Amino acid sequence: MSKTIELKKQVVTEIADKFRDSKSTILVDYRGLDVAEVTELRSKLREAGVEFKVYKNTMSRRAAEQAELSELTETLVGPTAIAFSPEDVVAPAKVLNNFAKEHEALEIKGGIIEGKVATLEQIKELADLPSYEGLLSMVLSVLQAPIRNFAYATKAVAEQKEEQGA
Repeated sequence: MSKTIELKKQVVTEIADKFRDSKSTILVDYRGLDVAEVTELRSKLREAGVEFKVYKNTMSRRAAEQAELSELTETLVGPTAIAFSPEDVVAPAKVLNNFAKEHEALEIKGGIIEGKVATLEQIKELADLPSYEGLLSMVLSVLQAPIRNFAYATKAVAEQKEEQGA
């Protein structure tokens, strides 16, 4: 019996560590999804570098309390899957939100963003943000604009001088 309790304590500690170490964690209710849909969702999350697991709610609640996220315990009711993202804050919210739009059975219940319990509105706002690559391309285009304009102006001056000289 004590071996079982030891294993459960290890799982609780593992979940609590994931809660602490993840940049964002999203909790979803997956009831109503068939096996093919869950497999598709897991594949999309894996591609985005997100770990997707189902734990017993009692263990998840204990882990939330251990990680000092007791507000999360209210969300851990019914079938709950947890998406952990140690690298990207936006990825799990974006993938799960887009999947939920296509599959009404998937319901986002709540989550943690940068160590703080997040509301559904905050998660949806996060999902609407562009990806890192998208933000990077926006910044680069803003940085390129003055150089591009200077090049066009220089070319126009050169063409004007050419016309005057000809």
